[in-house]
Amino acid sequence: MAVTPKTQGPSALAEPVIHVRRSWIGLLFAANLGLWMAYYTPLQVLLPEQIEDLGIAHKELWLGIVTGIGAIVAVVVNPLAGALSDRTRLHFLGRAWGRRHIWTAGGALLLSLCLLVLAVAPNLFWITVGWALANIGINVMLATLTSAVPDRVPVAQRGLVSGWIGMPVALGLVVGAILVTTVVTTPPPGYLIIAIGLLLLVAPFVLRTPDDPLGDTVVPRFTWRAFRVDMRGNPDFAWAWVTRFLVMLGNALGTLYLLYFLSDAVKLADAETGLLYMILLYTVGMVGTAMLGGWLSDRAGKRKVFVVWSGVIIAVAAILLAIWPTWPVAMVAAVLFGAGFGVYLAVDTAVVTQVLPAAADRAKDIGVINIAPSVSQALGPVLAAPVVAFLGGYPTLFVLTAVTSLAGALAVLKIKSVA
Repeated sequence: MAVTPKTQGPSALAEPVIHVRRSWIGLLFAANLGLWMAYYTPLQVLLPEQIEDLGIAHKELWLGIVTGIGAIVAVVVNPLAGALSDRTRLHFLGRAWGRRHIWTAGGALLLSLCLLVLAVAPNLFWITVGWALANIGINVMLATLTSAVPDRVPVAQRGLVSGWIGMPVALGLVVGAILVTTVVTTPPPGYLIIAIGLLLLVAPFVLRTPDDPLGDTVVPRFTWRAFRVDMRGNPDFAWAWVTRFLVMLGNALGTLYLLYFLSDAVKLADAETGLLYMILLYTVGMVGTAMLGGWLSDRAGKRKVFVVWSGVIIAVAAILLAIWPTWPVAMVAAVLFGAGFGVYLAVDTAVVTQVLPAAADRAKDIGVINIAPSVSQALGPVLAAPVVAFLGGYPTLFVLTAVTSLAGALAVLKIKSVA
């Protein structure tokens, strides 16, 4: 168990100054692994298979609608959950409890139940409802788990810690994909095994790490105006939002239709196995760079140059897919895409925690930042579906991926308070 950082003033709001221990990082890593496994495995594997098994026309369009509605739910839930956790004062059994873990646990339970609903969903309506409700649990967890970094990790350690919690974004999909393609082979038991794995991975962090109560600290009352962030008064925060939105939009454009790309453009006989191999290669690239990029960023005291180069690498990977839609090139591109995205996730998370406007609103402000990937996830299918169907197909889609990702990486240069 990590030692609670020694801080001046109210421990729940003060800037942490003592490095967190490896055990704390490991438990946060596991919780994030559970979260991203439960998010990306349905998104990339189970939902496409489930919709395809329905035998309906325009499977790409319906997949985009289902995931787009889920992303719209996320836009509302993430900052709302963050704002509520910022203000949570829980008294039970004669003691004051912390403000984050109760929300993390509740989100995990809700998400697990929704995965069980998806396991028995008989049609598109229930698939859409199940995934929309699942996004409530996902985004409650995301808002509170991400807040653990500014709550407990000092600035000088945030690159390394962000690298560790960035890896599960890809590793969660790998673990989930292996479970739902080798241990089980159809979507219903796949959802069940992911739900069980989620609870097992999140529980240790919730039960074994400290969670400071808010105590008597005065924080702004919860009102709908609390969601407002003065973007003009906090331009670095605004540019951090733009950076994340564009890079995540590029990621959404480049990954949403990979299964269909392998079957329809690459003409791979076993597209599902091919997707698993691409995910594994992507993860190799990401794991190889996430911790290293974060550690180097901490050592150098610089963040922006790493974000820029991550965008360049992602753009190269996308252009390769656009020009040469072959299986060997797809494998190379998967490694490059993972390498670029690994560096990006590690360093961008550190950047975001350094430009938050107020300590009392950490989770809410992170929730506002997290609107960026949610909006990009909603907008991705809206842009990708007509591009694939009417505007040049997969080559155009991957060129758009490259341009968007590079533009997002370059936007980080506008942030002034971070080196």
